[in-house]
Amino acid sequence: MSAQEFEVEWAREFYGKRLSSLEELFGVKKPIIGMVHLPPLPGSPAYRGEPIEEIIEFALRDALNLVEGGVDGLIVENMWDLPYFVGESVPPEEIAAQAVITREVVKSVNVPVGVNIIHNGWRGEIAIAKAAGAKFIRVCLLTGAMVWDTGEIDHGCAAKLLRLRKALYAEDVKLFADILKKHAVMFPGIDLKTHVEWTEFYMADALIVTGRMTGAPPSVETVAEVKRLAPHRPVLVGSGCNPGNIRNFLKYADGAIVGTYFKKGGIAQNPVDIERVKKFMEIVKEIRKQA
Repeated sequence: MSAQEFEVEWAREFYGKRLSSLEELFGVKKPIIGMVHLPPLPGSPAYRGEPIEEIIEFALRDALNLVEGGVDGLIVENMWDLPYFVGESVPPEEIAAQAVITREVVKSVNVPVGVNIIHNGWRGEIAIAKAAGAKFIRVCLLTGAMVWDTGEIDHGCAAKLLRLRKALYAEDVKLFADILKKHAVMFPGIDLKTHVEWTEFYMADALIVTGRMTGAPPSVETVAEVKRLAPHRPVLVGSGCNPGNIRNFLKYADGAIVGTYFKKGGIAQNPVDIERVKKFMEIVKEIRKQA
């Protein structure tokens, strides 16, 4: 339903702020969002005491290689702060470092930048987005309840997040929400259809479909089913995309988030390989022409 179809003003205003398509934000159909996986940040077990300038330089190299290779957007993520904290337990020292780095990325590229804090660090994400000028955040668990791979029981954050976003005057920051998130198991009874309906209802701008773990693809059938269940919401594939499967995924999905494939040797811990980015984006450009 279009916001203009509502007869009451509050509904037109409230729903009118929602993203209508990915093209509205990224400027192209079927956008590809590249992951800027940050090295371990201060406070995490793998951090070795490097100056923040070194981490910024690494992030900017990856970001610029991704953009030069042709991606349409970026997400800055604390990928290597493992084992991960959950939700509002993410420590401020890690959030502060990620905010500083994200701001440098935003200033250095000409594509929309998003933020993700693993696992479901929604409060830190919206704070970073506001401070750094990011355009969207990836919300790992907007609705429902589940158990993370680290053992914590987690629940949706929609009520708190939407209120905080409004209080921060950050309603221009879009919410990209995961469906049946990787690295986690949903509580019994929350099936795919239920989670899609709940997440769409609570104002997700886009839905993300992932496999079970980082680098693992979802099934094409699952992506198609999410799009069928939420035909008016943009749907992104959130893990496991490569040149061999992206054509099938983009038959149903409106875009994709790519991390592991873009790295040297396809190894997630490595820096971005610009040639792999270019190879992947050539295929995407062909798909766009055919579409």
